[in-house]
Amino acid sequence: MGESMKEQIQQLAQQFKSEIIAIREQIHANPELSFEEYNTSLLVENYLKDLGLNPQRIANTGVWAMINGNGKSAKTIALRADLDALPITEKGNHAYISKNEGIMHACGHDVHAACLLGAAKILVSIKDQIEGNIKLVFQPGEEKLPGGASLLIKEGILDNPKVDAIIGQHVMPFINTGNVGFRKGLYMASTDELYITIHGKGGHGAMPHLGIDPVAVTAQVIVALQQLVSRKATPIIPTVLSFGKINSDGGATNVIPNSVKIEGTLRTLDEAWRAKAHQHIKEICEHTAAAYGATAEVRIEKGYPYLKNDVPLTSTAIEAANNYMGTRHVEELDIWMAAEDFAYYSQEVPACFYRLGTRNEAKGITSPVHTNTFDIDADAIETGIGLMAYLAWTTAKA
Repeated sequence: MGESMKEQIQQLAQQFKSEIIAIREQIHANPELSFEEYNTSLLVENYLKDLGLNPQRIANTGVWAMINGNGKSAKTIALRADLDALPITEKGNHAYISKNEGIMHACGHDVHAACLLGAAKILVSIKDQIEGNIKLVFQPGEEKLPGGASLLIKEGILDNPKVDAIIGQHVMPFINTGNVGFRKGLYMASTDELYITIHGKGGHGAMPHLGIDPVAVTAQVIVALQQLVSRKATPIIPTVLSFGKINSDGGATNVIPNSVKIEGTLRTLDEAWRAKAHQHIKEICEHTAAAYGATAEVRIEKGYPYLKNDVPLTSTAIEAANNYMGTRHVEELDIWMAAEDFAYYSQEVPACFYRLGTRNEAKGITSPVHTNTFDIDADAIETGIGLMAYLAWTTAKA
């Protein structure tokens, strides 16, 4: 049955490929920002109704639906896709370029949504051969705190029926089309936003002794904060602290400002250390500033937790992917210090978050996500819909 099911799903993936590519291009051309995915969620809703399903709204612009199998298993496996785009102006000349100025699907969420619709169509076609149940989850707001996943969890997406495991797929422009990537255990980092203001006393640049220079103090604070990673963090826990923005209220080369603002990010893979790191950051900023007569105001906006792939579930998924695609097309991923709100699900139920290769150098498709030239090799869609359906069928078995 496993071999015949593989072949059946592969045939359906090939059959539905063109339709799902067109849906992906439609979503791509009409991107919507986080928690504003009104037209996208309506498209999803209507497509699921056409499949004979009964989609429900959640968190305003989220959609979910159930595919009930043959009843041989009580398992419920959730498949998740996200819907939102980014505030980026797209650059390109393809026919499906964004029609909404300043908004772009630069992270592949159009692909995720379309692939889940394609997987749903396959799964509906074989539902009598699915032993458990499949919950389809189309989530809003992955790109914006507090993250749509956290809202869906609060509204009960993992209950009624209770979800036994959840699987998510994400594009990866560093993996070639036709390949996928998996990692067992810890995979992606938590993320926190740092907003620090150093308050001093401004004055004339020619008379620095009469003031308290917050620019000089800020430089010391940034240098001191690097000790967090090199001396406070244990070497066995990956930790990243980076600052990407410095602003002052000064207006001329010879004016010492009253204050300087810096903004950065903290990322790690351990929740206990994450909490300690927050405290260390506050203490380092406050004490360093105080040593120079300045004060520090520290605000840490807590973001997504770290993402962990359940080892038994991911092992099953890797075995299924090897069977569906062949071992040479299944890669092992490294830890990645980017963040994803799928991590919230991984903290609640067994989860598997894997990567869909979308790179094709021969076609010039090499741009990273979150860039204005990002695109995918459309041939990846066939892999995306087929593998997700096969993983769902495999993991739903008793």
